[in-house]
Amino acid sequence: MRGGQARVLACMVLCHALLMATGIRAQALPVEVTAALRAAGIPPGAVAVEVRALDAADPAPLKVRHNAAAALNPASVMKLVTAYAALDLLGPAAVWMTEVRADVLPDASGRLHGNLYLKGGGDPKLTQDAFQALLRQLRALGVTRIEGDLVLDRSFFQLAEQDPGAFDGRPQRAYNVGADALLLDFRALRFTLMPEADGVRVRQDSPSAGVLADFRLSLAQGSCDGWRDRLGLRIVPGAAGEPDRLEARGGYPRSCGEKTLTLAPLSAERHAEGLFRALWAELGGSFTGRARSGTMPEQAIPLVWQASPPLAEIVRDMNKWSNNVMARQLFLTLDEHQPKTEAGARQRLTRWLADKGFHFPEFWVENGAGLSRTARISATHLVQLLTDAWQSPLMPEFAAALPLAGVDGTMKSRLRETLAQGRARVKSGTLSGVKSLAGYAQDGSGHWYALAFLINHPNAAAGGAAMDHLLLWVVQGCPQDAVR
Repeated sequence: MRGGQARVLACMVLCHALLMATGIRAQALPVEVTAALRAAGIPPGAVAVEVRALDAADPAPLKVRHNAAAALNPASVMKLVTAYAALDLLGPAAVWMTEVRADVLPDASGRLHGNLYLKGGGDPKLTQDAFQALLRQLRALGVTRIEGDLVLDRSFFQLAEQDPGAFDGRPQRAYNVGADALLLDFRALRFTLMPEADGVRVRQDSPSAGVLADFRLSLAQGSCDGWRDRLGLRIVPGAAGEPDRLEARGGYPRSCGEKTLTLAPLSAERHAEGLFRALWAELGGSFTGRARSGTMPEQAIPLVWQASPPLAEIVRDMNKWSNNVMARQLFLTLDEHQPKTEAGARQRLTRWLADKGFHFPEFWVENGAGLSRTARISATHLVQLLTDAWQSPLMPEFAAALPLAGVDGTMKSRLRETLAQGRARVKSGTLSGVKSLAGYAQDGSGHWYALAFLINHPNAAAGGAAMDHLLLWVVQGCPQDAVR
């Protein structure tokens, strides 16, 4: 048994002993939740659930506690911890800065004879539009031709070499993009796939001079489920000065209709250069150098800068759409030192929990996004964190960032036209063998509840119905006659 696994097991034993010692006994799950778990082939021991009323006047606030001390993988629900810590430590108005400097000022004709430096400050949302706005500022200064290199300074973060395929063997999937102090447009390329009478038309929606899209897809019949997994993807590096070629082969089901495919096929340098060249040309500029990583010298001359949206908006985008790379960026920003590291961020987050009086012995965070096989937290401690956030002055920003059941974000298609639509603000999470849900729900009388539901089991993917039943039970006011 590895050291980390041994620590998790010890924490689980300790938490169970504490619960028994204090006389707290597990409240039963609602009948329909139990039935849905049984139908999915998920045993009770693989599930952790806690539901607590947030009304201080409630004489029995604990509504459900089932296996809630178990240390389980929370998947993307870990983003709730990252979001609350960031709001509390950095403040909802915090921003990230991206800076442009040069070796020399442009001459009278607009030529920049030295290098142009692009220094990243960890902005989690330096989108195509934001980057174009930054370059537009540069053009407004009169710069027309850049004759040096574009030097990419990402020294704000200090990260180990990242293998985008290490997690699940899908290196070109956008959710596997690692953190980057200079994260340009999430290092992603977006394509729209459209079935037509004689084949599949593909439109590239992301400007890039760094890749040549070579899609040869045939129309297929059958269900649209898992259509992305049926595409064979390969990146063929281009020769010096030539773009890489992204090859896509396979069948695309006609039943899918129009779909968006988001990929991250390029290295950070190739992606940055491709995006820069395309946008700079659109603005009427020219560039004769190349993009390369480096460090901006202190004596470089400041030209323009760009601030990110405020943290409150970043947290909303991150949690509404479960954006992993944004969460990684936000997590790293927690480090008080520079360059910022995952170890430093983890230490500060752990210290923050202790400073707030939380004792979470089983807690382990890897990257703040939940895209991890080692991350752990219990349902009880998730609910404790949610309760604290509810009582905090930051509650409006924190709660508003959660997907609204049946309305928006990752919960838009769940629980539509049910009692839970618009009444549950919850973050969901999914990994192979993991399914999770945590957040808040309001019943018909206006009372609010905090809840957490974690499943770690090979059949976890089939656990969505059980989670939906729990939400429906909560919005009905947690009727105890529906529990056994």
